[in-house]
Amino acid sequence: MDWADQKHVVALQETNREQRQRFSLDQTPEALQNWIQQLRDRFAGRPVAIAVEQKRGALIYALMHVDFLYLYPVNPQTLSQFRKAFYPSGAKDDPIDAELLLEILTTHRQHLRVWVPDDVLTRSIQLLTEDRRGLVDERTALTNQLTAALKMYFPQALEWFGDLHAPRACAFLQRWPSLQSLKAATPSSIRKFYKAQGYRGEDKLEQLIANIQKAQPLTQDGAVVLSGSMKVQALVRPISLLTESIQRYDQEIASLFDKHDDSTLFSSFPGAGASLAPRLLAAFGSDRGRFEFAAEMQQLAGIAPVTEKSGTGIWIHWRLACSKFLRQTFQEFAGCSILQSDWARACYDQLRKRGKSHHAALRALAFKWIRIIFRCWKTRTPYDETVYCNSLKLRRSPLAAELPVDEKFALT
Repeated sequence: MDWADQKHVVALQETNREQRQRFSLDQTPEALQNWIQQLRDRFAGRPVAIAVEQKRGALIYALMHVDFLYLYPVNPQTLSQFRKAFYPSGAKDDPIDAELLLEILTTHRQHLRVWVPDDVLTRSIQLLTEDRRGLVDERTALTNQLTAALKMYFPQALEWFGDLHAPRACAFLQRWPSLQSLKAATPSSIRKFYKAQGYRGEDKLEQLIANIQKAQPLTQDGAVVLSGSMKVQALVRPISLLTESIQRYDQEIASLFDKHDDSTLFSSFPGAGASLAPRLLAAFGSDRGRFEFAAEMQQLAGIAPVTEKSGTGIWIHWRLACSKFLRQTFQEFAGCSILQSDWARACYDQLRKRGKSHHAALRALAFKWIRIIFRCWKTRTPYDETVYCNSLKLRRSPLAAELPVDEKFALT
């Protein structure tokens, strides 16, 4: 099936028959359900394999719970390269793509993996954590625009208010979007505003008021101040709404995560915390048969490097075709782990001494962490720092010499 927003093109072939059918389906619940019933009646409930160029979307959600349908997601890059092999001119058409997907399914099914959806609780955490990250990225983009706007006419705000996406900072800039309007306010009104926001730092508040009274505007140009003030007020509104939405996402994710059977396991990893533990759970899921080797996750997440060989030349580089969200999850977790795990800190320091950049060192550390997490996940065993550090000493790992001397790591 070559899916589209409004209409899907289908190429269908029965096993052991050469003849193919070609038709289209409307993207409506009624049309899809009617087609599913036709397949059920025609093949008497026998298995039907469907190749589709997506793993998420309206079409997948309509088909995923039908018992006799087996969905085989095909990477868009795979289909693109397959198309180029037969149509080097670059010609592209939906019926052609449907035929190529059918060709991939019938001749290369051993290289595809049937998609088995996780349970509802796990998929809820997966979707919410990814959507939350999207909201954070959107808020970051708006905050960067806000920072650039303030630098043009009101740079003191960047020093006075800290995180510009904080509710107090947004409310302050909404009320006083320029230094001129702020200096026109009385100290009592500023104190009243901060008390209404629940602020209790009296000394810092008085220092802020003193700084406001001494501050000098960057520019007196009325056009710059007016346009800057309007832009700041336009930006702080969506930033405030996004912050509220992110907080609601955090609450819902935390509630779902606590109900999950694997919450204790993923919370045991040092540095995971309330934000990254659900993302690690979302990465692995609850189906232990999904991955057979840790390398599969390392490659899927883009943590494992890619080696290209041609003649005597060898080029090793990081993986471009991967889930960026997964790579970000493991790299951020590796960065947090060096603050709470002695062996992770030692590993990171060793990599930096060898000349690795900060991000390259984090990816190399994440590569090791995935193997550890994978083993804990497969055996349903929470992580134990003492056990792992003792194993490093038993194996005489170079990292063992870098570990701090502590009784808790003594061999027993």
